[in-house]
Amino acid sequence: MSDSPDTPPRRAIKSFVTRAGRMGTGQIKALAELGPRFVLPFKPELLKPAEVFGREAPLVLEIGFGMGGATAQIAQTLPDHDFIGCEVHEPGVGALLKLIDEQQIANIRIVQHDAVEVLAQMIAPASLAGVHIFFPDPWHKKRHNKRRLIQAEFVATLIQHIRPGGYLHLATDWEPYAQQMLAVLSAEPGLENTAATGTGYAEKPAYRPLTKFENRGIQLGHGVWDLVFKRR
Repeated sequence: MSDSPDTPPRRAIKSFVTRAGRMGTGQIKALAELGPRFVLPFKPELLKPAEVFGREAPLVLEIGFGMGGATAQIAQTLPDHDFIGCEVHEPGVGALLKLIDEQQIANIRIVQHDAVEVLAQMIAPASLAGVHIFFPDPWHKKRHNKRRLIQAEFVATLIQHIRPGGYLHLATDWEPYAQQMLAVLSAEPGLENTAATGTGYAEKPAYRPLTKFENRGIQLGHGVWDLVFKRR
């Protein structure tokens, strides 16, 4: 049924908000020199990870990697996994490419495109060993909460691409969003909470590093909430 003239069109789910950003010379150089090797073009066809990485390995999708520091560190911590990072913020893409070059990381590829469309058109069903979504935009104002990425519709779509036994790992430093995340994930019948604590929140997995921003927040008494759910 189409929207009536008096009903505003439904907002499509997106994994990002367009932000302007200044590119450093190192980021510009990394994009130019390393982009052709490590940035995969968005195509409406299924990705073949074994061809992309030259091996068979568990595949993890990261949605919104920011400046890429945590992504690079996780990829080095888990060298037996391969990682696809989705990020539209060009300075962040350049920064991660720079880290890939400096640290000689071979198990990361980037898609500079909206993750919702990447999921729908490039990721095969039940093909992911895991999904990471760390510190997505919390949309603090109540009237903007509907713009948050972690909503029932998106999670239902997301888990179709996670293999049984695979995991979904979320993290946020905004408690109201953590509460929403917990409610949404707990209501999804295809997911099971792995948390050993009675709160429903997980202990931070060892592979997720503390960012400078997060360390500063912890020193100021701010909380960080990790949620790790398994695909049934």
